[in-house]
Formats: sequence, C-alpha cells, structure tokens
Amino acid sequence: MSAVVLTEGPDTGAVWHYGNPVAEQRLLESGAGAVNLGHRDVLSVSGPDRLTWLNQITTQKLDDLAPGVGTTALILSPQGHINHVLYGVDDGEVFWVHTEPGAGEALLQFLQRMIFRARVEVLARTAELAVVWRPGPGPQGRVTRSAADTLGGHESFVPREHLDSFLAGIEPAGMWAYEALRIAAGVPRIGPDTDHRTIPNELGLPGVHLAKGCYPGQETVGRVHTLGRPPRRLVLLHLDGSVDALPPVGAALTRDGREVGFVGSSARHHELGPIALGLVKRGVPTDAEFAIGEIAAAQEVLVDPEVGLHVKARL
Repeated sequence: MSAVVLTEGPDTGAVWHYGNPVAEQRLLESGAGAVNLGHRDVLSVSGPDRLTWLNQITTQKLDDLAPGVGTTALILSPQGHINHVLYGVDDGEVFWVHTEPGAGEALLQFLQRMIFRARVEVLARTAELAVVWRPGPGPQGRVTRSAADTLGGHESFVPREHLDSFLAGIEPAGMWAYEALRIAAGVPRIGPDTDHRTIPNELGLPGVHLAKGCYPGQETVGRVHTLGRPPRRLVLLHLDGSVDALPPVGAALTRDGREVGFVGSSARHHELGPIALGLVKRGVPTDAEFAIGEIAAAQEVLVDPEVGLHVKARL
C-alpha cells in the first residue's frame, strides 16, 4: 500500500490517498476505515470557568454543554467576520478543541489574551494529540466528538504515542476520500472555503446559537438573520468532468465573463464526479451556471439566498 502525501495546500503533510481513492471513499461510506487527521491543530481549555468563559466569546452556547456532546463554535470579529473555528467536546474537566492546520497558534494567542480574570488555562496540544475520523458512533471511554459536521462519524483525540496501536487493523483512507464526502455533504471548512469577509450567515450559520447572549460580532449575525439576504451564499459546484484538473482554492467563479464569487475546496467524488464548494454573490440566480477558467460548473443550492440557512442540514 503506497501512501501519497500532500506537499502543498491546507492539508500539507496529510496522506492524500493510499493508491485507490475510489475504493477508499466506498470503504468510508460502508461504515469502515479511518482517516488520520493528525495534521490538524489541537488545543485544550481547562479550569472551572472554561465553559462560561467560552460561552462569552464564541457564537455557540457552551455554558451548559454536557460532557461528551460535540459542538462547533466560531470566534468573530466585531464586524461579524469569521476569525477562528473551534471543533470541540468537553469531558467534564477539559474542553478539547481541534482547528484548521496552521491556525492553532493564532487561536491559542487569541484565547490567552482573552482570559483576564477567568479561571481557565489554554494550552497547545498538537504535539501530544492527533485527531482521527472514523464512520459511525464513537466508542465509550475515549474522548470523541460527534456533531452535525462530522459526516455521520466521530473524531477521536488520540495520544500520538498510541496512534499506531489505535489504527492497527483498521483499513486507512486518505484526505481525497474524506474531502469528497465532506464537500458532497455541503460542510464548509473555515479557511479553504471562506475569506476574510465571510460571515456565518453566508455558510448557513454553522456553529451559531441564535438564542444565546451577547458575543463579539452578534449584531451583524442577528441583523442579517432577521432581515435575510446575506451578501453571499455557499453553493455545491458540479464541475465539468471532461477537464482533467481541479480548480485551485480561491479561483474566480465567473458568469458571462463577470466575477461573481470564488471556489473553495474541490475533490473527485466516486459517484458525483468532480465537485467543489464556492461562495457566490447574493444576486446570482440559483440556476446560473459558471466558469472557472476553462472548467464549466453547475450549482446546487446549499444556503437559502433569502434567509441564509443551510438547506441540507443545520450544521
């Protein structure tokens, strides 16, 4: 089994595939296999005030989060733009977090600056812990995270010294298979599928609790949710398979020669063919077709352009 490792892009250092990405996608869909997400950054938040403190600075209601319940939370700028994402689970004593590769240090520094008098401690844990995704429910007795954005599976926080034994006997799959399933499910990644102007409403409000108290950026989120019509909307793009290439992250989406958005993640799905996620302007018709250079693309609506909610699932 020959592993092909990514040497560029947001998942640099991760295994792209093990020789047969189509078979790997089918393996994951069958409920078997595992994907090593050990390139993602991991943090821990401990201390008796951790949940009430996180509740004050993120978009998610966390003050009453029960142990073992997976969650997603965003940290916004005062203008409502997405700055950080936390994919977390609390074990009763520690809130465990993973975030995008390379984003952990900036998130760590932000959280540490926000502590003030709160009884919390935030630590970088990437060197100690790896994240592994597997289909189906998580096992008992291990720190695992299951949520609406875990693709019907669970994420385990595994000590790196135990990673080989944890994965022993499990057939592996690479990021190609995992990303194809994620994109097909319409689940965006903060970074590859967003830019510095993205607000949660454009993605369908992932990680946002609409009935909690104040947090930075809430005014923008609440106003757009109340009035509707977010500036842009997330779409699933079905790409012309006759072109033997996938568009790079950030490539321009055009309609009749005019730029109307950009492309995020892309992958080849074993049934749907080449697919991608994109952000397009609000006024673009929901049946419009696009061009990405020489690649033609049709859209599938993921976020309602009027109300800004995800039409596939509440993420």
